[in-house]
Amino acid sequence: MGKEFIELFEQWAGSYDDSVNGHDPEYKEVFRNYENILQEVAARSEGNVLEFGPGTGNLTERIAGRGMKVTAVEPSPAMRELAVAKLAGRADVFDGDFFNYPAGTYDTLVSTYAFHHLTDAEKTKAIASYGNLLAPGGKIVFADTMYESAADHQKAIADALSKGYINLAEDLQREYYTTIPILKDILENNGFTAFFERCNDFVWMMTAEKK
Repeated sequence: MGKEFIELFEQWAGSYDDSVNGHDPEYKEVFRNYENILQEVAARSEGNVLEFGPGTGNLTERIAGRGMKVTAVEPSPAMRELAVAKLAGRADVFDGDFFNYPAGTYDTLVSTYAFHHLTDAEKTKAIASYGNLLAPGGKIVFADTMYESAADHQKAIADALSKGYINLAEDLQREYYTTIPILKDILENNGFTAFFERCNDFVWMMTAEKK
């Protein structure tokens, strides 16, 4: 995960759960259907699960609640501390990111609201490496903000500014939001089949299976 965002993650840690629960008007649409998104990612998880960027551990908690083994890697010390406390030993949470994680063989790789902290070049590098982690039929299930086109991304920024959502507009310009065609090409070029489903006006769920 982009190390340049660590300070931002540390600032968000204390208010993150309030935001995802719809208490921040600027981010209300970003997190609309949040619980359903988590439940769906958890439902699509199978076998040994590796989670990237668990934040405060909300998805981790739901996967562990299904009786599955989940290993999570989180680069923010403050977020990681909250996740460890929330999970109370039901999952392993380590210092790590999309490139640094415990060695092993995994059946499902999951992430929510985190992949946009990588540039497209970093996304390509990460996905190329994940082919070595997964057996044929293994899956990547990521839910994240992305767009159908670059024009849609620019429209989202303009809409945020028109509503006075300055923090949201800054986030949309500062972080690395990709488009579905670019991400689909990256996945297919690295031996995955992929499909995308809209979760709200910002977030899509990407499910990719290794051929």
